Amino acid sequence: MPCVNLSLEPSPASVGLEPAVSLYIHVPFCASKCHYCAFFSEIPKDQWPDRYAKALILELEQLSGQIKPRTIFFGGGTPSVLAEVHWRQILSAMERCQLHQAQEWTVECNPASVSSEKARLWKEAGVNRISMGMQTQDDVLLGHLGRIHSYGRARECHDLLRRAGFQNLNVDLMFGIPGQTLEDWDRCISEALALGSEHLSCYEVTYEEDTPLYNQLQAGRFAMDEDLVCRMYEHLLERVREVGFRQYEISNFAKNQDPAPEGLPSTACMHNVNYWRGGYYIGLGPSASSYWEGLRTTRWPDVAKYCECVERGLSPLAEQDRLSPLARAGEIAAFGLRMTEGWDFNEFARITGFDLRTEWAVELKELVLLEWGCLTDERFCLTAQGLRFADAAAEKFLRLE
Repeated sequence: MPCVNLSLEPSPASVGLEPAVSLYIHVPFCASKCHYCAFFSEIPKDQWPDRYAKALILELEQLSGQIKPRTIFFGGGTPSVLAEVHWRQILSAMERCQLHQAQEWTVECNPASVSSEKARLWKEAGVNRISMGMQTQDDVLLGHLGRIHSYGRARECHDLLRRAGFQNLNVDLMFGIPGQTLEDWDRCISEALALGSEHLSCYEVTYEEDTPLYNQLQAGRFAMDEDLVCRMYEHLLERVREVGFRQYEISNFAKNQDPAPEGLPSTACMHNVNYWRGGYYIGLGPSASSYWEGLRTTRWPDVAKYCECVERGLSPLAEQDRLSPLARAGEIAAFGLRMTEGWDFNEFARITGFDLRTEWAVELKELVLLEWGCLTDERFCLTAQGLRFADAAAEKFLRLE
């Protein structure tokens, strides 16, 4: 499919009207592919990082002066794998384009590719939140996941980031790893808590098709133990609650240090909250998605094709999908139920224009009967049991048209 200009791409002028817009930048490179990962990323070839950085800067310049993002998130891939020279170019362009003063600015990193100089560059540019992928404290289990760092390196990286001045650090953990016991998971939680991070993201291993871990499962190299995974999740909830972390989403836990908006913990990731609450977002880079006023777009999941389109002044969009108001409201309902607070009916109506109690009355009743949902006069949320089956619950709210 050739590169084409798509007239339905959100215009920078209209995007600028939304004060809560989030900016996501996808860095598509990894030093190696993790065995569980289905996100778009590639091991960089030849001059790809140089070409990517130049194309990204061209996209940033198109937004210059048009938006003031409330949150910025560099994800991937592995953003920290970019060389210092590329970070200098990109960060300089963001300042030049007046895209550097977000309330929250996150960079994801792998401990193996963080240096003191990169950390200094991020801090001086305005980055104020780092998300570090530790995954587990067990080096053998890290090998099962295809991770290239050791636990010792993760601790060193955490200390390095603290010395650079970062006061809001997230640590990613994984449970249900093949070969991981409940005792292993307890030690992992203990080690993560000992680091003193402000935020934890704890994910159950998922088996995506066309990944090495999925292929190993299909080949009978190991078996899934759903009962063990459930015990691990329940143990996690107990451990983090004991030390003052508050669960605000299925997989996310944060410390509450200062007053925060919307009743959230003060160190909650506001970029992700914007997704879950149906906010507008702009995505730049290969495979990145945007959503604006009913139009969802996705850029080419191909580094060469993405760069070629941007270099030629053509739209880098591979897909676009205009959602009806009801379809979008269903998506927002589904995503918002990932949060422990669920949906306040008045807030949902303000955001979507629909009454959750009317359009989804049957679904709300069904979830209550299953003991997956809790319904009051003001709001609906999933119970602790319902959060364990949030994907199945979410499907009930989707309206395909």
